[in-house]
Amino acid sequence: MVLFFGLAAMAAAIALSVVTFASTRSYLLGQRSEVAQRQAFNNAQLMRNIVETDSSNIADLITQIRTEQGGYAVVQLDERPGRAALFYAQEPLRFTQSNLPDELVELTLKDKTGRQRFEFENRPYEAIGVAVPSVGLHYFEAFPVTDVQNTLRTIQITLLIGVILITLAAGVLGFSMSQNVLQPLTRVALAANKIATGGLETRLVHEDDSDLERLVVSFNEMANAVQQRIEREQRFASDVSHELRSPVTALSAAADVLVSRRSEFSERNQQAIDIMQKQIQRFDRTVLDLLELSRLDAHVAENETETVQLNDLIGRIMHRYGFGDVPFVSAVQSSDGETQADDETRLDRRRVERILVNLLENARDHAGGATRVTLNNDDICFTLAVHDAGPGVPPNERTQIFDRFARGTASRNSKGSGLGLAIVNEHARALHGAVHVEQSREGGSSFVITFPKNVGQA
Repeated sequence: MVLFFGLAAMAAAIALSVVTFASTRSYLLGQRSEVAQRQAFNNAQLMRNIVETDSSNIADLITQIRTEQGGYAVVQLDERPGRAALFYAQEPLRFTQSNLPDELVELTLKDKTGRQRFEFENRPYEAIGVAVPSVGLHYFEAFPVTDVQNTLRTIQITLLIGVILITLAAGVLGFSMSQNVLQPLTRVALAANKIATGGLETRLVHEDDSDLERLVVSFNEMANAVQQRIEREQRFASDVSHELRSPVTALSAAADVLVSRRSEFSERNQQAIDIMQKQIQRFDRTVLDLLELSRLDAHVAENETETVQLNDLIGRIMHRYGFGDVPFVSAVQSSDGETQADDETRLDRRRVERILVNLLENARDHAGGATRVTLNNDDICFTLAVHDAGPGVPPNERTQIFDRFARGTASRNSKGSGLGLAIVNEHARALHGAVHVEQSREGGSSFVITFPKNVGQA
């Protein structure tokens, strides 16, 4: 809108300036030429009288001719019997006939009157030629139009400054109007962004303008519908997970009984018992993951921050869950008992534990196990990564695998609920961080979590 107002105003100002300059130039030059032409005709009549009465003193009398300011007069008498063509000019001699425009001289020598603009010594002049055939007189008068040119240049500069000022003023006006017009849309965009990031209670305030009020009402109704649907889906997932928890527990107990008496069954029945046990375990894992996601969606579990040392925390988590044989490489300085450790920070240790365990289990189930765990930091953030040497994640799937129930190409036939990475993503967001996957130097995948230092103070 600013660009449109600026360009439109500039185009209008330029068009108006061109018309104004052209009209002014035509008027000033025309007026100057008209005055000079009348003066030239009067001077030509005076020279005619001199030729008729005292032609022998033309050289002296021509100096008395009064021309326009800065003007100059030139007289030529035709050749007559017994007399060659005569040429007279005012003193001091500045012009000769050869300095005048050839077209004007030829026209005047043909006993016609004319005028023409030309340049002499880099200055603009206008010349007028008047023919008096009765006495064989051709009178030329040239005068400078520098004053007109200076006036036009001043007008031109003034118009140019006016165009610039008008363009700037139009830009300011366009910016002001765009702010007034776009401000409601900006509020709508901000409200939509808050809703998209989880602020489902965000609503627009009512507007005095009737048109904007319709937009506000429609947006708020849409937000209400979205909130109700999301909350209904969250309640549904939570209720289903809770309802499934009891039968799954009963099935697990029954499966444990069958497993304990597995040797009493035939080989075919033993295979069925093994399949049933694995599927019940997978079912149980899916229900637990759904319950956890329901709590994350409902923001039931808020951050319980405490001061921890990441090197020690990560090592203990890996040993507790059976991943103690995976190398842990840290570039973050630990405490030596005398100085504060670089790995000391405030965060929710439960979330870090859930993130790390899920990634290690994901590497175990889909990539043959993790090859190493690394921890790095800078002035602002910690970077925790789990690396593997598995088949890797194709670039076109590196964002989708963090969606719920999403499975990468390499893990479509593997066990798991498809919710582990989604839970990692939610916990990373709760730590004010982010998670992404990239190719590791071992050829597999590197799942990288970046979160700020001192999350509890973020």
